[in-house]
Amino acid sequence: MFKSKNSSKTKFHRNWLRLSRISRKEKIRNVVIKRKMNIVRSLLDDIKTKQLKCYGHVQRMEEGRLTKKVMKWSPPGRRKRGRPKATWEEGIRGVVGEKGLKEEDWNDRGNWRKKKM
Repeated sequence: MFKSKNSSKTKFHRNWLRLSRISRKEKIRNVVIKRKMNIVRSLLDDIKTKQLKCYGHVQRMEEGRLTKKVMKWSPPGRRKRGRPKATWEEGIRGVVGEKGLKEEDWNDRGNWRKKKM
């Protein structure tokens, strides 16, 4: 359903490299690339912002929409032994807490857009 954070990180990283017209063969450090492109925010901040954007978009949908049903769905049965992996929803709750948002803030689209940055 949703990609892991690692695949999102590599996707953003490849986009940065492509935008800066730098090949991986050149072996230039990320700090140098960020400085060259005037990037202030970190990659994780960009990922978290995109996740919040998606979450707010889906939450504003009508209740009957398939996308909203899929997001609220949890598989039946038990999880595997060991440390449970965090679900996407748990991750979003963590990001919402980090940004100082409330889960009900997504109702006001303009306010949600300002705060999620």
